[in-house]
Amino acid sequence: MEIKKLPKNKFPKALLEIPQPPENLWIIGDLPTNENLIYLCVVGSRKNTTYGREACEKIITGLKGYPIVIVSGFAMGIDTIAHKKAMQTGLSTIVFPGSGLSAEAMYPKTNVRLMEEIVESGGCLISEFEPDFKATQWSFPMRNRLMAGISKAVLIIEAEERSGTLITARLTTEYNRDLLVVPGSIFSSNSKGTNRLLKAGATPITCAEDVLEALGFEQEKDEEKQRRLFEDLSPEEKKITEMLREPMPRDDLIRIMKMPIPNANALLSIMEIKELIKEEMGEMRLN
Repeated sequence: MEIKKLPKNKFPKALLEIPQPPENLWIIGDLPTNENLIYLCVVGSRKNTTYGREACEKIITGLKGYPIVIVSGFAMGIDTIAHKKAMQTGLSTIVFPGSGLSAEAMYPKTNVRLMEEIVESGGCLISEFEPDFKATQWSFPMRNRLMAGISKAVLIIEAEERSGTLITARLTTEYNRDLLVVPGSIFSSNSKGTNRLLKAGATPITCAEDVLEALGFEQEKDEEKQRRLFEDLSPEEKKITEMLREPMPRDDLIRIMKMPIPNANALLSIMEIKELIKEEMGEMRLN
């Protein structure tokens, strides 16, 4: 795949406005030409949970049809999930790897095929490192500033207490970008970092509509939103909506779902994120 060096007058304007702007940029593929596109960075844990995966996929799916570009860092876990779901949803996606862009240097190696798919779908990969530069411990924080810098907002889905994702969060606030965070379980180590960011004032995100509101898009009416959500139910979700014709305690619902408890809780959490159901006065009920 052809690696091109971008002339300075072709650099994304947002990257020229950050402290320590890049001196050089190499690219595979082409930058989007539509100036009205909004860039959303989506990052999170390399060791994501089922909850993290499903939250990432549901939120990005809800952005379908909007002029949004998904930016991420190509790492295993949430980054890779975000790139793949963006393509499946019809959104453009941009990769900022922590290495140069040659196939030999690209990290992680398992994502070389994904690199080709992203370019074929109209996305691109950008790096300030020489094409044959191999990733080091310090190159990831360097590329994080580019992901935050090019974006209007950064969405974080799962991060441990000492996570590289938190570097991106700090840069986001330093660059006056919006910091958006998906709340996580108080029992999960993967949520310690994200929940701490929420305590510090980050915007909580529980559905795609929250993201769209943060990005400044006009929201569809509640009845239209609910109709669209219920049209897209999985078989398991349909069963739960039937069970909840009358509200019931969560424990009772999980018992009659006849699923492993972690799977049942994950499914209920996703349905809450999608605003299909809610917990109120100790009972689960349809929203």
